[in-house]
Amino acid sequence: MNRFSGVYTALITPFTKYGLIDQKAFADIIEFQIEQGIDGLVPCGTTGESPTLSHNEHDRVIAKTVEISNGRVPVIAGTGSNATSEAVRLSRHAETAGVDALLLVNPYYNKPTQKGLYLHFRTIADSVGIPCIVYNIKGRTGINVETDTLVRLAADCPNIVAVKEASGNLSQMKDVIERTDDDFSVLSGDDNMALDLVESGGNGVISVASNLLPAQMVKMIHTALDGDIATARELEKSLSEFFSACFCETNPIPIKTAMSQYGWCEEEFRLPMCSLEREEHRDQIREALASLDVLQRR
Repeated sequence: MNRFSGVYTALITPFTKYGLIDQKAFADIIEFQIEQGIDGLVPCGTTGESPTLSHNEHDRVIAKTVEISNGRVPVIAGTGSNATSEAVRLSRHAETAGVDALLLVNPYYNKPTQKGLYLHFRTIADSVGIPCIVYNIKGRTGINVETDTLVRLAADCPNIVAVKEASGNLSQMKDVIERTDDDFSVLSGDDNMALDLVESGGNGVISVASNLLPAQMVKMIHTALDGDIATARELEKSLSEFFSACFCETNPIPIKTAMSQYGWCEEEFRLPMCSLEREEHRDQIREALASLDVLQRR
């Protein structure tokens, strides 16, 4: 059985109009996710605006997620960095806070070689005793974790047990599935590619859309994992416009805007993230959600 399977929400980080983390909204979002049957929670990823969180805030968001979820679902903490030493510190803190696993994004901006990537991820994995998930997203980081490197990491590091694949390259994802053991999980980092990945033997998705539509995403992915791809495709069709809307501008601007429309958070960001640049995108988001069963915050 794969260690990670299903739908894991890449949580937004809600802010107040004063720029502080909105603790009440964050707690409500976590409760909503668990009530709707989500398989796990991922705080402090890209969608959580982690680059604009201070180290203290980063630590607190992770600890708060563990505290509120209270063992009801796994917590996978985003603790990656382009400085290996910083990623080690964040990862050790998250382990102490009680998370179930770590999500380690490619080092960004400094563009290491494949040897550097191997040494980076291995150093972090060796510093903790919990599972680690490599987060491969070339579009954000400027570097791709080649399959040879990932296979080597999986072989040499017993606690590197999964990859979040957001390379946008389905052929690469299939190659990873073929070249890794059955207990190595391959999760999509893109909602619109999640079914393609599952149909190819992957294990699920770390989702942006599930911030607002957790039950719908769980139904789609679990239906596919149960082998009913045809029904899952019908569910995907109903969600496809929203998947597109979620990336009409840079993530997490659209999903946070959508969440604010249903009362889950304020439409507040930290620079350089900001509100929608084009107002027609607000209409696109609204129209994409019009036919869907979206729950308001209580």
